[in-house]
Amino acid sequence: MNTRNTTLTLLILLAGILLSPSAFSQQTSVKNDTTKKEEKQGLTFELSFGSSVLFIAGDKQNTIFQQGGVVVPTSALLFFAEFRPLKRMRIPVFFNLPTETKQFLVNGVIVNQKANITFGTGLEFKIAQFKISDQTRVDLEVGPLASCIVGSNWNFRFAPIATGRMRIVKNDSFAMYFGTSYSVGINVWGLIYGTGYIF
Repeated sequence: MNTRNTTLTLLILLAGILLSPSAFSQQTSVKNDTTKKEEKQGLTFELSFGSSVLFIAGDKQNTIFQQGGVVVPTSALLFFAEFRPLKRMRIPVFFNLPTETKQFLVNGVIVNQKANITFGTGLEFKIAQFKISDQTRVDLEVGPLASCIVGSNWNFRFAPIATGRMRIVKNDSFAMYFGTSYSVGINVWGLIYGTGYIF
């Protein structure tokens, strides 16, 4: 009888511990952490601001080179957003706003030409990931994009772009990146860099 009472008492104590608020809150906390991780790995959005530098002019470049001219890099503000519907697939949207004119040095004379606004979108894929620490990692992304160049008198010109970037992510919230792009057809090569936040 004593053994039966002791066993019953132990079962009641064990049930009380398992059903206690502290144990329940711990289980809920673990469940919430798992849910947050799943949400973080799912749909995420990155918004960043940076700069782009174009090293080769598309228009009139053959004429300029034949004249012995030198192309001066053109700087622009880069507004960049990236939506990630899948773990490795990204949908970037970008907008380049030039901060200066295109400049060419021909026979010691600087020639200015209007720099065009550019925007576009496409697909990027994460091809590699390197973990630096528990809070920091490096992602490598490459992919094809399509850009629209807004010329004078609102003339539009479309061009495909091959791009890639290295992104340093800290705490799954802050991102710093450096990359390159090449516009096929108009022969424009550029560098991109900036910082952003992941939501």
